[in-house]
Amino acid sequence: APTILTPHPGEMGELMQISIEDVQSARMETAKACAETFHAIVVLKGARSIIALPNGKLFVNLTGNPGMATGGSGDVLTGIIAGLLAQLKDAQSAALLGVYAHGLAGDVAYDRRDNGLIASDLTHELPAALKELKRCGEQPQKRLQRLHDLTHSIKLRPLG
Repeated sequence: APTILTPHPGEMGELMQISIEDVQSARMETAKACAETFHAIVVLKGARSIIALPNGKLFVNLTGNPGMATGGSGDVLTGIIAGLLAQLKDAQSAALLGVYAHGLAGDVAYDRRDNGLIASDLTHELPAALKELKRCGEQPQKRLQRLHDLTHSIKLRPLG
């Protein structure tokens, strides 16, 4: 079955046996290497989360904000992805849409509450984020695809 990993930089460092500093200085390269090593879809959480597919494709998420850097936010992300996976039966789509919707819920929460968010703020605003996604139609997927195309124009340096 497809595997989806959602590490934060510290967890990624443990997975790849490198320092957090090395993870942060080469986020795209590290996420790509992890996806290839573990044959998994990898979501490297953080500012501008990176989604790496086992086939080498990379995506950068542009939703989300610093207010989401709070305990439990990653658990909400995992729950969103798991729920989408159960509905969509497609791990790649669930991961991409889940990361996007999670960040969008954070953006809605930030607009309403400003900084100092807690994880339940994200779950509270998720229906508004999903409603916005429906209103946009295919726009999020096109935005992610555009980001994918941009990441392939960047020459990635190898790890190590």
